[in-house]
Amino acid sequence: MNTKLSITKIQKAKGDRPLTMITAYDALFAKLFDPIADIILVGDSLNMSFGGKKDTLSATLEQMIYHTQAVCNGAQNSFVIADMPFGTYPTAGIALENATRVFQESPADAVKIEGGEEKASTIKHLVDNGIAVCGHIGLLPQSVRGEGGYKIKGKNDSEATQLIADAKAVEKAGAFCIVIEGVKADVATLVAQSVNVPVIGIGAGSGVDGQVLVFSDMLGLFEEFTPKFVKKYLNGADLVKEAVQNYKDEVEARSFPDEIHTY
Repeated sequence: MNTKLSITKIQKAKGDRPLTMITAYDALFAKLFDPIADIILVGDSLNMSFGGKKDTLSATLEQMIYHTQAVCNGAQNSFVIADMPFGTYPTAGIALENATRVFQESPADAVKIEGGEEKASTIKHLVDNGIAVCGHIGLLPQSVRGEGGYKIKGKNDSEATQLIADAKAVEKAGAFCIVIEGVKADVATLVAQSVNVPVIGIGAGSGVDGQVLVFSDMLGLFEEFTPKFVKKYLNGADLVKEAVQNYKDEVEARSFPDEIHTY
């Protein structure tokens, strides 16, 4: 990919080709992903994979802005979305104040907000004031404590009906795309078919309009646990440990630095 996607191009991708989204939290990885990924999400998942916390809830707006700045420094072509962290959008007014900070203090292209029908008015308020918004429905990581865990959605007709209503409300409010997480595959497909904006899945099957994964999961760097929906495309942790062990062995054997690596 050589040309940065616009919101219009993202929307036009629906029905044409699946979109590839991946998380990044710094310039180093953002630069690696930039020539390949359509969209980079600066996810509040950094609180877990980057910060070692048990959930995303303690991520702050300042942290998200800092990491978004770093990602944007590395990503010249990918469309960059910044997560709005827990507690930064309880009302439409507060949401606009905080999202405005994200836009003023970083080059982010959009923000992401968790919630369906209940957040539609907030999304509309942001969009009406020049903030591009990606929605997020289904399993909501920021609600994990309130729901008593990570619970798959779409297991019955009422949940399926609500998910479709959520997607339609978020679309009507002006969101240009929607992330759908932790939803039964057949229901997620119906949700994607019910709206005209791209629906990007994570743990939601292949019948949607694209996929997103946390980079440390898909590269096999995060060892604590592996969600069912994650495919490891690299045994990253093993490779890193092997490299560091080789380095240690050479240091202790005084074989590094050798003549080639010495001034």
